[in-house]
Amino acid sequence: MNKVILMGRLAREPEVRYSQGTEPLAIARYTLAVNRRFKRQGEPEADFINCVAFGKAGEFAEKYFKKGQLVAITGRLQVRSWDKDGERRWSTDVIVEEQYFAEGKHDSEKNGGSKPAPEQNRPAAAQSKPAAQSRPVAAPNKPAKQMGLADSPGFYPIDESIEDDDLPF
Repeated sequence: MNKVILMGRLAREPEVRYSQGTEPLAIARYTLAVNRRFKRQGEPEADFINCVAFGKAGEFAEKYFKKGQLVAITGRLQVRSWDKDGERRWSTDVIVEEQYFAEGKHDSEKNGGSKPAPEQNRPAAAQSKPAAQSRPVAAPNKPAKQMGLADSPGFYPIDESIEDDDLPF
């Protein structure tokens, strides 16, 4: 089995190239800085791991990934070798199969990730609604029915008569 799961910060912007041919394929290369669990004096605190994403995953990385963002990936390890100037060279890369944002947009902005466009530059549909127009959120000590949420789509009322001792976990 060859399975890699990593979470780390992007050390730099993804570098994207497109293959030549009738249907160009996006190839995104980026480096993840993954913190080490144990730190020894004189050793680096993180490993810098090369990742390669192909196709739609490569296009996604190009469009949404920015330096400093915390991302999680799954993939497989691939080792390549070649000769350069009579010397044998080796490269170990993670071939990305899945990739995810691992922190919220607000946290990403604090850590050097991309910043959203100011409100006035966004399309009207993307602008946030004023507080008066937003949907109410159930208060912890008020039942949903009192808040007007009981009949909202996707809302399932909780039976408040259940005690903690009745729960199976």
